[in-house]
Amino acid sequence: MIIGLAHTALHVADLDAATAWYEDVLGFRVLSPPYRIEGEAIEHDMGELVPAPVVVKAAIVGVDDGSDRVIELVEYPSVATAQPAPADITRLGYTHVGLLCDDVVATRAALEARGVHFLVSGVARVTGVRTTWFEDPWHNVFILVEKARRPERPYYRQFP
Repeated sequence: MIIGLAHTALHVADLDAATAWYEDVLGFRVLSPPYRIEGEAIEHDMGELVPAPVVVKAAIVGVDDGSDRVIELVEYPSVATAQPAPADITRLGYTHVGLLCDDVVATRAALEARGVHFLVSGVARVTGVRTTWFEDPWHNVFILVEKARRPERPYYRQFP
């Protein structure tokens, strides 16, 4: 039986650069520093998903709140990767990662000052939350969410 959400994994072309970006630009903590996995165990786990030899470099970043809701940054150094596709939330499958903030206007301004590329021109108010959208350097899409109507409730309980 599924009992919760664990993590979201984002494929990046350069794990060290991505780990630094998520820490320095977004302010996440590095909860598990970059590590490399190869050998029989990872071959058994991912051998049907990743071409041999299976080599995974990964790091865990997030907010150190004791939960499993973290972002796992993943690089497959033995697999040739193409350039990332431009951000497009209309593709089937993964579209974005939602990040909570306490003040979306101030957070956006701080991230813009650090060079973050925003995908929309401002901040919207919709279904009880304030939002704005950006992408990381690998075109992974994020939405900043401020619970504007009822901050004590989960974001999905802001409306009606």
